[in-house]
Amino acid sequence: MLEPRGSHRPTIIYRPIQPSDLEVLEQIHLALFPIRYERDFFLNVVHGHGIVSWAAVDGQNDELVGFITTRLISARESEITDLLRHRSSRKELMLVYILTLGVVEHYRNYGIATSLVREVIKYASSITNCRAVYLHVISYNLPAIKFYGKMLFKFIRRLQDFYYINGQHYDSYLFVYFVNGSHSPCSPLNIVAAVANYLRSLLKMLASKLWRNEETHIPVWSKCGETKTLLVTPNKRILGAENSACQVCTSQLT
Repeated sequence: MLEPRGSHRPTIIYRPIQPSDLEVLEQIHLALFPIRYERDFFLNVVHGHGIVSWAAVDGQNDELVGFITTRLISARESEITDLLRHRSSRKELMLVYILTLGVVEHYRNYGIATSLVREVIKYASSITNCRAVYLHVISYNLPAIKFYGKMLFKFIRRLQDFYYINGQHYDSYLFVYFVNGSHSPCSPLNIVAAVANYLRSLLKMLASKLWRNEETHIPVWSKCGETKTLLVTPNKRILGAENSACQVCTSQLT
């Protein structure tokens, strides 16, 4: 495997995964993931059979140093269908599911994984009836959890015993990035919080109006020591209104 020389930043090129990447693709998966993938999976990836993928290659020799594999699936057949609003439409809602993402160790910290995920988001956004990109992360993979949070994926839920590896169960975290105007629905807690904020703002507004009405009818007078005349002293105040909406639960992601 080619390693970057010295402190020189490698030139990375992004392209679809090709049949010539097959062997290296298998080697990297074997090195990076605890799960063993069947040969058919890699054949489907390199030939584009039901899988859409991107490769990151070193510009010096076109060697594969990073990859992301995805599948386009029906939203109704997914586990996040409850998060989406299904409207009567001729087009069925779709999702992009990230299968695998990996970067060779010596090529990390060059923004390769970020660029690959952005390619997927761009692809999903170009499909008008696509509503989200989603994936699972094994619970002990803290760097991946932090990475997807940084990429503004929304953590949805924890799935108990989702993985079974080498005779042991592991939980997974479900992350979603909404596209094309879709967003996560408001939870009951979010709705209660939004209503409380609205009522609080309404009470503040009513209280301020009553206070100003009282000041209009009962002006405050003060004496001017030099002229011995009475001057009106207006009581000025700045009133702030809080915006209230169910935006507290809207996903603001990238």
